Amino acid sequence: MLTKQRHQLILQRLSEQKVVKLKELVELTASSESTIRRDLTDLEAEGYLERVHGGATLIAKQEEEPTFEEKRDRYVDEKVAIARKAATLIEDGMSIYLDAGTTTQAMIPYLKGRQIVVVTNSLPIANELFDLDLKTFVIGGELKRSTQALVGYNARESMMNYRVDIAFLGMNGIDPDAGYTTPDPEEALVKKTAIELAQSTYVLADESKIGKRSFSRVAPLEAAALITASDDSAINSIQTITKVVNAK
Repeated sequence: MLTKQRHQLILQRLSEQKVVKLKELVELTASSESTIRRDLTDLEAEGYLERVHGGATLIAKQEEEPTFEEKRDRYVDEKVAIARKAATLIEDGMSIYLDAGTTTQAMIPYLKGRQIVVVTNSLPIANELFDLDLKTFVIGGELKRSTQALVGYNARESMMNYRVDIAFLGMNGIDPDAGYTTPDPEEALVKKTAIELAQSTYVLADESKIGKRSFSRVAPLEAAALITASDDSAINSIQTITKVVNAK
């Protein structure tokens, strides 16, 4: 297969899925891993994509954010491992905050039967917690269509009624210099408030978030510990700033 044809196939698959694994591209193009790595390097240099550990992702503007549906089927195995590890930090009798996000949502199966109280700004998470008969408080605020999260000033005011033992947050970017970031300032405000109101905070993030920056800053890295399954080299610099829990 000609280089141009491989590039077209790679970009077509990326436009469909946003994120692709190296192994998938090898099978798609019937090429070697070394060939695909060169292709990804070339396409990254041309500004078409960004290489991530084990594959590639489309380059998005800093203020753009994938929808809840788009994120749900990405990095599924990593999210499950991270969620399982995060759930081990919870003890009966605790109150916790679950931020809107597909990785925080993946914690729910591991909360079944627990004697805890949950505060959340996520409608999908609230619905699943209701099915498990867990005591749940949903904050008020503006409903954000893309992530089905309650955000903004009113959400912050609603959150001020609660104090929790642990907050578990999703994040779009984790970078040693930029800190924890997310595309939407209204959602950043809610995440920042959760950090303020929790005794301890953990950010749950798959490898696609490591070394990335989004538009709105939430907090410096030292404001929250990180739970990830990534072994990206960027983790080394993050570990010098804050606690990193390996979910593998």
